[in-house]
Amino acid sequence: MKCLLDTHAFLWALISPEKLSESARAAMTSANNPVFVSAISFWEIALKHRLGKLSLHGIAPAALPDAALRQGFDLLPLDARLAAGFSALPDIPDHRDPFARMLIWQAVSLGHTLVRCDRKIETDALPGLRVLW
Repeated sequence: MKCLLDTHAFLWALISPEKLSESARAAMTSANNPVFVSAISFWEIALKHRLGKLSLHGIAPAALPDAALRQGFDLLPLDARLAAGFSALPDIPDHRDPFARMLIWQAVSLGHTLVRCDRKIETDALPGLRVLW
């Protein structure tokens, strides 16, 4: 299973791994499961840090890609064709966060399982979406 970490899951894996669920931790540490962190998450973190909505203790946003690599995670760029296809993502009721929506689209488009603690996403409404927590 290819895992795509949502932003919270990525930060928790680095800073507070005890906040991860048992199944998320098991999937992320299995040698059979490549784990990806999207450029979208790095952008979200940098923006929220700059706006003062996210404080990072002991690490700058610019250092996070290297921290992800040290954890054994792969970096996932945002492909232009995938970004342009975003309009095909159906509406997700009560879910307007553009960063989360783009991560969902990336996971669906690439066939990855999204590692995400937010249960608001109705996977039945989004064919191809697999969420693990």
